[in-house]
Amino acid sequence: MKNFQHRRYGPGCLSRFLLLDLLLDKNVQPIFLYTGSIVLIGAMLYHWLEGWSWLDSFYFVIITLTTIGYGDLSPTTPLARLITIFYAVNGIAILLMLLDEIRRVRAHQIYERQEFDDDE
Repeated sequence: MKNFQHRRYGPGCLSRFLLLDLLLDKNVQPIFLYTGSIVLIGAMLYHWLEGWSWLDSFYFVIITLTTIGYGDLSPTTPLARLITIFYAVNGIAILLMLLDEIRRVRAHQIYERQEFDDDE
């Protein structure tokens, strides 16, 4: 029992909590790359089209992709509004892909841990 608790709350616990261990998974890396690209491109577009600061641009992209939408910033140009529609719909797909991969990796880790515990 002591060994199980050590593995559960050991040094890897923080990296799992922060999802850093997912960066090493080959199936999750493309999703992180795609998400990072979408956020970066979106921030550049809003910075250029709306004249917002970099912080405001990144903030708006993240708030839009996660479908929170506080409403404190809103695009004013027609092109920026069209881009926002794309980002809002795309955000749902990105979140679903990412959450499904997190679920898959965590389920595999739990399965491996149960097999290891059954062997002891």
